[in-house]
Amino acid sequence: MHELGVIIQVVKTIEDFAEKNEITKIDTLVLQIGELSSIIPKYVEACYPAAVDGTLLQDTKLKIELLPGNCRCYNCHKVFNLIQCNKQCPDCGSHDWELLSGREFLIKEIVAC
Repeated sequence: MHELGVIIQVVKTIEDFAEKNEITKIDTLVLQIGELSSIIPKYVEACYPAAVDGTLLQDTKLKIELLPGNCRCYNCHKVFNLIQCNKQCPDCGSHDWELLSGREFLIKEIVAC
């Protein structure tokens, strides 16, 4: 479970940002996690309390937005969800596609009090 190390780095990044911008209290942290990324949202939620313990983010709420793993078919240009369609274009049946989204891991929003 590498999620703990990732979240610890996120905490450091946010603390640096808060210090530079004179933010003393954060209410909510919003993360975006792609469904094709190597980060598992339920593990992030599980390790979040330990990662933020004793930090500026200790009392924050965590919100996770799951980003779909979308791709575009090279043959017919249909945009579809890679997982839902089992890696095959639902229109033409092609397995030849380009990944558009789903591998992201982003700090989307920091809501200060």
